[in-house]
Amino acid sequence: MNQVVREHATHASHLDLSQYRPVAVAEVIATVKKESDRLWRINATEPLQKYPERLSDCLIRGAEQYPDRILLATRGADGDWIKLTYCEVFRQARHIGQALLNAGLSAERPLMILSANDAPHLLLAMGAMLAGIAYCRVSPAYSIVATDLGKLAQLVQHVTPGMVYASSGSLFSKAILSAVPEDVVIVLEQGSVAGRETCHFETLLTTPIDSIDRVSATVTADTIAKFMFTSGSTNSPKAVITTHRMLCSNQQMLLQTFPFFGEQDPVLMDWLPWNHTFGGSHNFGIALYNGGSYYVDDGKPTTQDFHKTLRNLREISPTVFFNVPKGWELLTEALEKDSALCERFYSRMRLFFFAGAALSQAAWNRLDRVTAQHCGERIRMMAGLGMTETSPSCTFTTGPVMMAGYVGLPAPGCEVKLVLLGDKFEVRFKGPHVMPGYWRAAQNTADAFDEEGFYRTGDAVRFVDPAAPEIGLMFDGRIAEDFKLSSGTFVSVGPLRAKVISEGAPYIQDVVVTGINRDTIGLFIFPRLDNCILLAGLTADAHASEVFSSPAVRAYFHHLLKRLNENATGSASRIARLMLMEEAPSLNKSEITDKGSINQRAVLINRADLVDQMYDSDDAPCILAS
Repeated sequence: MNQVVREHATHASHLDLSQYRPVAVAEVIATVKKESDRLWRINATEPLQKYPERLSDCLIRGAEQYPDRILLATRGADGDWIKLTYCEVFRQARHIGQALLNAGLSAERPLMILSANDAPHLLLAMGAMLAGIAYCRVSPAYSIVATDLGKLAQLVQHVTPGMVYASSGSLFSKAILSAVPEDVVIVLEQGSVAGRETCHFETLLTTPIDSIDRVSATVTADTIAKFMFTSGSTNSPKAVITTHRMLCSNQQMLLQTFPFFGEQDPVLMDWLPWNHTFGGSHNFGIALYNGGSYYVDDGKPTTQDFHKTLRNLREISPTVFFNVPKGWELLTEALEKDSALCERFYSRMRLFFFAGAALSQAAWNRLDRVTAQHCGERIRMMAGLGMTETSPSCTFTTGPVMMAGYVGLPAPGCEVKLVLLGDKFEVRFKGPHVMPGYWRAAQNTADAFDEEGFYRTGDAVRFVDPAAPEIGLMFDGRIAEDFKLSSGTFVSVGPLRAKVISEGAPYIQDVVVTGINRDTIGLFIFPRLDNCILLAGLTADAHASEVFSSPAVRAYFHHLLKRLNENATGSASRIARLMLMEEAPSLNKSEITDKGSINQRAVLINRADLVDQMYDSDDAPCILAS
């Protein structure tokens, strides 16, 4: 059948917007159609408007129309901001693009960037785009954190770069010598690699201009801009083909959803890595596409490095701020204590975003309180659903609900299809922002799309209100993570994991759900050691084993288990035991990605002996449900 259940307007004004700082967020109008019990379709009624053919067109426009406006700013060795204007970036990128052309680079022999966010990194990326040459960013952790360089070698073998850039010879020597073939050109900002011929980055900037402008004019919307590796949170990383059309159309989707990006030059101060789609496509793209300025935050959302973020926020007042949940929690704590920081941070702020993981409702409420206390009003927190394969955004929380887990409604130009798989709806996407496929992976590409050409995300969603589906969608976990108990009862991992993290704040960093083919559900809890130390009343140098065995910590988690089970309706939601993990998730073992998301499958495989111990040994250091 082709029954239309509901097809009418959904309005963001259902929220009490009088409580919030005014900001131009589009009024959402969407249609929801039920075609059968197994198939729904959701679409924004507003059409996607015209967008540039190439993302590099935005750089050219900026160099012509606002040449002296800051595009990029980074901290120098002396601590001062080093600023590059649109004109300066364009001028230097033309020389770099010419050098890349001279080196014979192409999609088959792309540019690979190993190091973190910095000015040479951006200039190389812009030069490659002008030249129509694909580039590929690799997480620096694969080179300088991982003790096993095998994963880096696999990525290099897969994309076969013709040139590799790294910021420091000394820092990246081991990785280059181990993983990069000798026929690949090595470009360094500083230092050298013993036994390898290298090129200094500065020499690229003096390359005489010859054919770059002519070649740039031949770049099309379907030219590959870059390869982006998936995070590997559920499987091995794959190289996503990312075209100029994907990047530009997705930025236009963002602009139509958040018109204020075009009304006020956006100012971003951001740490998120450019090798990940949230930082490299979404966030930097907002600045470039809308003529804004991007300040590279040299901090990180960790207790060791967040002081750098706070130093930067005491100098720069962003108009929109992005972070992962841990970053928001650390920032909220700092804002509660520092009125001067509040004054600077909130002075131009219009919108908050989080991504990478679910923000607990407790952390969200705490941020709302400090914002309201300082500003006399709240600031809207936005989220959505997206992925590397969709460059990245598909849905946004512009509907009438504001709560943890809500992923909202589709952006203009994004077609959404919900297909029932088992007892959950998988969400699938189609549009100009969706990848053509994975690089050199025909079978993975074929498996990624359904018969109508919709990208199969593997993400499950549900309606906020089944009786009013037009309100929008809630995230319902990763289908691949769900499992059955020995009784055949299905366990929905995503919602359970989110509930545990939210209820256990601020003492839980992450959770892995156990119980595959077992009688009961268990939890591997990765605690936040610093907070647990305070709870235990121990000194900062206390060992994890001492902290987690302390009476106060064990009492807390025993009580948490009791609270989690208060509303359990059966074996699918009742947690029988938990184990506090002393060893953090390992990047080397693919248990965690560089953005901090956990790989449930890898943790369970690598720690199978602990799973057995948890269920089969009477001596296991577990906390049991009473």
